[in-house]
Amino acid sequence: MKTKRLNITLNKEVADILSEIARERKEKKSHIIEKALLYYFDYLDITIAEERIEKLKKGKTKAIPAEKVYKELGI
Repeated sequence: MKTKRLNITLNKEVADILSEIARERKEKKSHIIEKALLYYFDYLDITIAEERIEKLKKGKTKAIPAEKVYKELGI
């Protein structure tokens, strides 16, 4: 897997907790951050899906029929 170097800024309390956990788990901080972000992205996927369902129920958005999507994708 390719990696990309990022420079991030965390508040001191979060950075200290991250350092403590990394030291105790004997893991790189970047690995802990990566796993945490993946968990958060899963949470966001669920949250976004729930918001979209609510908009659909309230008539604020419309669903696109699967047949139309398949046709546009050439499936």
